[in-house]
Amino acid sequence: MEFDRFGDGRVEDSRRQRGLTVAPEVSATAGLEVEEGASGFYGVVNRIEGRLVHLEDFDGMTRVFPLGTGFLVDGKAVTLVAPKTTKSGTARTASGSFAVADQRARVALPSRIFVEGRHDAELVEKVWGADLRVEGVVVEYLEGVDDLDAIVKRFAPGPGRRVGVLVDHLVPGSKESRIADAVARGPYGRDVLVVGHPFVDVWQGVKPARLGWKQWPVIPRNIEWKHGICAALGWPHAEQADIGRAWQRILGQVRSYADLEPVLLARVEQLIDFVTEPTTR
Repeated sequence: MEFDRFGDGRVEDSRRQRGLTVAPEVSATAGLEVEEGASGFYGVVNRIEGRLVHLEDFDGMTRVFPLGTGFLVDGKAVTLVAPKTTKSGTARTASGSFAVADQRARVALPSRIFVEGRHDAELVEKVWGADLRVEGVVVEYLEGVDDLDAIVKRFAPGPGRRVGVLVDHLVPGSKESRIADAVARGPYGRDVLVVGHPFVDVWQGVKPARLGWKQWPVIPRNIEWKHGICAALGWPHAEQADIGRAWQRILGQVRSYADLEPVLLARVEQLIDFVTEPTTR
């Protein structure tokens, strides 16, 4: 594989002049998973500086390479190029969507997305906030789902006024699954979508490798999970403020959708589609 050591396209131009196939161009957007062919280094695009791309592997190691040929994406040779910027200077949002230049937030839709707690809301805002403002979707947090049925009834969903709910630890036989089933069977079930992820808490939706860990610690069920996590990692956890600081430490490592587990990504995207799709009845 021919490596563009100049980083300015001269190798690509030379290959074209010789009638050779040039690897297709791929924009080096944040979070893109890339392999550098010569070294075998595999990681995600962290940032672009001039004609250089910073790749970070899943152990947190960063290496810098010139943009150009010599890269693989999904096992196929590509020519890595700098993203085209909009007037706002960003080609894509943290969720991977194309950014819309000079786009004002829409007036809020009647529909809503509910999440369990503040941490869930902050994570959704960090990754999907730009998309949600363009769509006019408001995210609210519930402080748990025990009263979800009553909350849905007060909201009174209907056509054009839908409710999407993201639930932690939505696994068969759990309290959360029983609550979700009751809402789905209720009078507003047609205009409510309750989905969830299998994690004990949304903290686990962040890939542990992004935090420098091979996996999240396993916490005994008789220990409050967040306190147990902090204790296992040697972080302060005596006060609620310590838990808040621990979450900010975790959230600070999230740069884009690539830092989140696929099951969480899929569920949030599903909710956004549900509350924004046009009403057909």
